[in-house]
Amino acid sequence: MSLLIETETAPSALPPISQASAKTASEPGYQVIRRHGGVTPFDPAKIAVALTKAFLAVEGTGAAASRRVHDIVEVLTGQIVNALIRRADAGRTFHIEDVQDQVELALMRGEYHKVARAYVLYRDERARERAQVLAETAPAPAAPMLSMINALGERAPLDAARLARIVNEAAAGLDGVVAETVIAEAHRNLYDGISLDELALAPILAARTLIETEPNYTFVSARLLLDKLRREALSFIAGRPDQATQAEMAARYGDYFAGYVATGIKHELLDPELGRFDLGRLAAALKPERDLAFQFLGLQTLYDRYFLHVSGSRFELPQAFFMRVAMGLALREIDREARAIEFYDLLSSFDFMASTPTLFNAGTLRPQLSSCFLTTVPDDLDGIFKSVKDNALLAKYSGGLGNDWTRVRGLGAHIKGTNGESQGVVPFLKVANDTAIAVNQGGKRKGAVCAYLETWHVDIEEFLDLRKNTGDDRRRTHDMNTAHWVPDLFMQRVEQDAAWTLFSPDETPDLHDLYGPAFKTAYEAFEAKAARGEIEVFRQVRAGDLWRRMLTMLFETGHPWITFKDPCNIRSPQGHAGVVHSSNLCTEITLNTSNDEVAVCNLGSVNLAQHVTADSLDRDRLKRTVTTAMRMLDNVIDINFYTIPEARRSNLRHRPVGLGLMGFQDALQTLRIAYASEAAVAFADSSMEALAFEAISASADLAAERGRYPSFEGSLWSKGILPIDSIELLETARGELDLDRSQRLDWASLRARVTTVGMRNSNVMAIAPTATISNICGVAQSIEPAYQNLYVKSNMSGDFTVVNAALVNDLKARGLWDAVMISDLKYFDGSLGQIDRVPDDLKALYATAFEIDSAWLIEAAARRQKWIDQAQSLNLYIANPSGRKLDALYTLAWKRGLKTTYYLRSRSATHVEKSTLKGTDGKLNAVSSVVATAAAPIAITAGEAWGQACVIDDPTCEACQ
Repeated sequence: MSLLIETETAPSALPPISQASAKTASEPGYQVIRRHGGVTPFDPAKIAVALTKAFLAVEGTGAAASRRVHDIVEVLTGQIVNALIRRADAGRTFHIEDVQDQVELALMRGEYHKVARAYVLYRDERARERAQVLAETAPAPAAPMLSMINALGERAPLDAARLARIVNEAAAGLDGVVAETVIAEAHRNLYDGISLDELALAPILAARTLIETEPNYTFVSARLLLDKLRREALSFIAGRPDQATQAEMAARYGDYFAGYVATGIKHELLDPELGRFDLGRLAAALKPERDLAFQFLGLQTLYDRYFLHVSGSRFELPQAFFMRVAMGLALREIDREARAIEFYDLLSSFDFMASTPTLFNAGTLRPQLSSCFLTTVPDDLDGIFKSVKDNALLAKYSGGLGNDWTRVRGLGAHIKGTNGESQGVVPFLKVANDTAIAVNQGGKRKGAVCAYLETWHVDIEEFLDLRKNTGDDRRRTHDMNTAHWVPDLFMQRVEQDAAWTLFSPDETPDLHDLYGPAFKTAYEAFEAKAARGEIEVFRQVRAGDLWRRMLTMLFETGHPWITFKDPCNIRSPQGHAGVVHSSNLCTEITLNTSNDEVAVCNLGSVNLAQHVTADSLDRDRLKRTVTTAMRMLDNVIDINFYTIPEARRSNLRHRPVGLGLMGFQDALQTLRIAYASEAAVAFADSSMEALAFEAISASADLAAERGRYPSFEGSLWSKGILPIDSIELLETARGELDLDRSQRLDWASLRARVTTVGMRNSNVMAIAPTATISNICGVAQSIEPAYQNLYVKSNMSGDFTVVNAALVNDLKARGLWDAVMISDLKYFDGSLGQIDRVPDDLKALYATAFEIDSAWLIEAAARRQKWIDQAQSLNLYIANPSGRKLDALYTLAWKRGLKTTYYLRSRSATHVEKSTLKGTDGKLNAVSSVVATAAAPIAITAGEAWGQACVIDDPTCEACQ
């Protein structure tokens, strides 16, 4: 039996190939490149023959089976041929391997998994047989004489020796990697007259197709991309063709660095002040070997979106990039070089990573380094449209926005100036939505904003519908994120199945600034006034009915998110200086806003995976990291380029920062702790306690050195009330709070130091999503469980095979990593749960997001929240949603004292395509043309039938950066 497409004629016993499918596939002029290099006409009938043999071999040869197979084969043949034609190169040719890839892909897409599995296994067997025969009998073939078009546009002999040297260098020191395999695959895609860019791309594509079989090929791919980047950068700076291997670059980085700074200043991309640093001292501190630490996804992301360029030509290499950011953050230090080297060492080690705006803009002429801006919108036209303008100015340089719209009067409210009725808040939200789209941050990212509305606002039901795809499009905001700002009183009314009254804020202005018992008193007084007819615009609903609708829309559209007003305010260190009216775009920032102050937060994240050993958390390393990181974040406040005065005023008065973490699941796996376990909850508690202790200590040290922040007096800090202590305030306001209060460190001494010395920063902690910067560091984002153990991740840089390397290593150690395991992982959507031969301990350790009960995520988040003075971006996952489950989940979040939640991610109706992934690793933006044909992109998409799950890495969404 042959399952490969190499049959010359179809046996008469097989069902005939239909004329329709043959005609569809028989467009003249297409050819197939055979393995020996020969070219033959493309014959679609051979595809149908191979498919028919494969089906009959698995399903039998009875008459009924043959008729069924005939119908299936006809459809699949048409699909395969159409896909091949779409992907044909300029010479109208396909390689035989590409044809077989498409057959395999079609079988998997059609969910003919038994046939596909047999096809995969037989194909691998035949490949081994061919290799063995070739090794035993074939004489060494003469290398083809190929030429390339060099950087000067001239035809020159193709330098095969350098290609082999670069690949061998990229593969050096990596277990499980075979350089010869990459070289052979790269040569398959070479042709006479190939361009330099295509020549650079060929080995990259060759290596990345192997990532699913051996995760270390992601490092090979990254190192091969580095070679292309080096040629691009060195040539641009020199003004002539230039290139260097990694080994050669180690000796050249110093000279390159001085040229890089001069080039950046010349093209008005870098601040001229950078040229006044001691560049020789800084160049000597660069560590070229750290270029080798990148995985392919991380380096490609930097290439596409972060590295400085002129007209698309990158001239910034990775270590220069990190040093540029470090220099930008050290501009106002006394010993700038020493601090820049300290900052560089932290960033380039991946122990800590600054946020995307800081990486984009540090050291440039417009150093807008802050991540988040929070505003409150007034209830008048001047104020509303000033807020929209402020949104545009803040978003221009990569800021994410959170707007509080609660003050804007509701639908039907009286307008004194015109003696008319208001159209409510929704039309203005539409304007804000369109502004965010128009201001796209120079093409780097689409502007992004989240609108917040309190649950008592009379327009809350229209607010719920903003993201629906039906209804009046003029009252829809398809691109804006939305979130509820929920008071405790509403949750209590839901529990009591009581009534809830909706008001227009122009008639109940006190409610906007009140929380806790004071809010309850005022709210009930307004309800009494409404009952007496003293309020014109109000409506009464059942609290439970509104809650159910909130959860329904959250599930169906992904919005509005649910955040809790009272814990955000009651536990805020800055309650004496104002009110928290909303969170930010990612729900981790909780800062005061007013007409005069736009809250600003400056973010960065500790890579927790770098701070654990097989036994425990490395406290000494964590202390070093946090101390330096806090200094970097504090520097942002003074260096920052502020686009509106309200943001500058607020940031300098309160000096908030948000130190977070990422790589939590990587740390758990290093410690051999399953996410869904009490041990994981305990580690979330202890690790966050350690990080909080060091962050607060570092801010106190900065206060001793630089002075306390101006609004310190009267804050909870000044009263000796640390975040762990503020839990008591929330419990007093609610009457009860079910939350663990255990402590392990010497908080009494730290409390005394804070009271005496003060704090440099009003707020110090917030856990952001980190989707992009975690890619750079090659770890799991934020506090997230793994989405899958094998999948293709789609973002602005293309489609990338992602394999859990720790899992692969464990499976290898137990003799379980093979082609069948890869096939099974694809079939079961990256989950081990249904693969019988995988031991239970590995299933628990590598459980994916939808296999973990989200109650575990909430319990872990609650333990973290007791240490955090702001909040955390907490995504929740639910595989088989129901109203009862959602109610239980979000009620638990409220009862545990969480301040905010983020996306609800439900299992999508469209899953990862179950293909081989060979040749499907999407586009590679480092070059403009593609050498190898590729199968259709494999993407994680939002739900279509069972709710709108968040796309795991939506490149157009600021929330995931």
